[in-house]
Amino acid sequence: MLFRNDLRQVLILFPAVVISLLLHELSHGWAAYLLGDTTAKNAGRLSLNPLKHLDPVGTLMMLVAGFGWAKPVPINPGQFHMKNRRLGFAITAAAGPLCNFVLAFLTVFLYGMLLFRGSGALPEPAENALITFAMLNIGLGAFNLIPVPPLDGSRLLLPVLPKKAAVFLLKYERYFGIGFFVLVATGLISKPLAVVRTAIGHAIIRMALSLASALGGLG
Repeated sequence: MLFRNDLRQVLILFPAVVISLLLHELSHGWAAYLLGDTTAKNAGRLSLNPLKHLDPVGTLMMLVAGFGWAKPVPINPGQFHMKNRRLGFAITAAAGPLCNFVLAFLTVFLYGMLLFRGSGALPEPAENALITFAMLNIGLGAFNLIPVPPLDGSRLLLPVLPKKAAVFLLKYERYFGIGFFVLVATGLISKPLAVVRTAIGHAIIRMALSLASALGGLG
């Protein structure tokens, strides 16, 4: 993405990437903390400081290739208050993509309100910034729902998998991750991911614009 855009677009994209990755990881940490796990808090990860969360290579990949990663938030399911620790693990995993989808919804809603309550089209820089941020978060959330380690989608499977399968998934997630990276790098999952991203994106955009239209009409 970086080398296919002009400098102005890069200046919009970079802060969008930083904010999206930061809040994604922060959501994991806060979800775990609310369930009783203080590991992320003790590691200083419940922070809005980007340096606590961003991985330089992962951030660069997000800019260049359109997919990337941040530093994983440390989680210790043994500290969860709930007895079903696999369910707790799944809840903390879901918090990241959910945060991205909420950010996308709020951004599209804001875009719609500015259109419906304003005087028409937005200034181009503002429109580009809002659209870029919304689409980036839709893509990041959809990407992380893929049920392959180490992505969040694999954690969502833990409550429904047999115990041995769940242990196997966690034990060998590094190797699954290498294989998945190869699939991404070769573009073999691009089309399936695009279908999922488009479906989720359309749903979020439709709901956000519908709400903005309804509220905008009240004025």
